[in-house]
Amino acid sequence: MARKEIISKDGLLESSFNMIKQSGFSELTARKLAAFAGCSTQPIFRNFANMEDLIGQTFEKSLLFFDSFYEKFDKGSHIPFVNLGLCYIAFAQKESNLFSFLFINCPKNDYNLYSKLNGRTGAVKNEMNLAREEGVSNPEAIFMKMWMLIHGAACMSITGDYDLSPAETRIQLEEAYKAFVR
Repeated sequence: MARKEIISKDGLLESSFNMIKQSGFSELTARKLAAFAGCSTQPIFRNFANMEDLIGQTFEKSLLFFDSFYEKFDKGSHIPFVNLGLCYIAFAQKESNLFSFLFINCPKNDYNLYSKLNGRTGAVKNEMNLAREEGVSNPEAIFMKMWMLIHGAACMSITGDYDLSPAETRIQLEEAYKAFVR
């Protein structure tokens, strides 16, 4: 009689996601994941072609998590790129290991910043359309200027060098946007 599989592919994927969320991507190895999931390494390599396959699927799961975080995020500003920026900074503050996995130490080079941020929600596209509706002729250029500021603030929050409140951050982002569109 064959042994009953104790941990499923979905369970391993969830464990991989949670391990990265708790400990960071640098800690993800087959042996450490097996210990974290409470199994041997056999189920990992039975369910995934290799660690790259597992990491890729965990990356996709993490992108969906970011999309969900964005969808639930309070969007109180009417200024383009500000809500997405506030969400991005808040994500870095609340989920620093996932933020690093997705946006700093990204193992998936076939994703650019735009595709990761735009996600399944169309977040960047919606922000660019909002800027276009306000008369901005080149919202892509404004997005890049804003994103240098936003990404810097998010990275500073991970290192503990960012101490602005969400209200102060909102004001800074709104002022930056207005300055960039002049």
